[in-house]
Amino acid sequence: MTDRAHPMQPPMIVLEATFHTEHQRLFRYFRRRTDADLATDLVQEVFARAAKGARLEQADNPAAYLARIARNLLIDRARQAGRDRVLFFPLDERYDVPTPPEQTWDIEAAELLGCYRHTIEAMPPKTRRVFLLHRIEQRTYREIGEQLGISIPTVQYHVVRALSLLRETLAAWQSCL
Repeated sequence: MTDRAHPMQPPMIVLEATFHTEHQRLFRYFRRRTDADLATDLVQEVFARAAKGARLEQADNPAAYLARIARNLLIDRARQAGRDRVLFFPLDERYDVPTPPEQTWDIEAAELLGCYRHTIEAMPPKTRRVFLLHRIEQRTYREIGEQLGISIPTVQYHVVRALSLLRETLAAWQSCL
């Protein structure tokens, strides 16, 4: 019997004869492209598709027909694998928000601190003394007034004056950025 089946043969006889002649070739074809377990399953699927198609007995070259089914099967599986592929991006809020580099923050903080120091040093002596007692030593207005011998409203005046000078310095610094 040749590769070409006789037109009068039943489809199952043609399929069985083709299975015996083409099984090993198809297995090697799939084995080169997949692992051995999957190759066996793919060979069976090729013959299952050939049986469903009922064209094998009409094919001039059954081996080529099966090779086409095998190639299409691999293409279908590759497409399916592409559709089934899920990309996973972990949600980590630290990386979602763009932030300036820490080096930039360090430089800006050092510049701002230098501006604050310069402004505090340039304050009138009594204003600077009241402000430092209040902000650095965390003394109350009453304690500052008693220590320096001034009234509470005068302490308030010097604190407000110091904050006003610092606010002006901050505005000037921000306009330079």
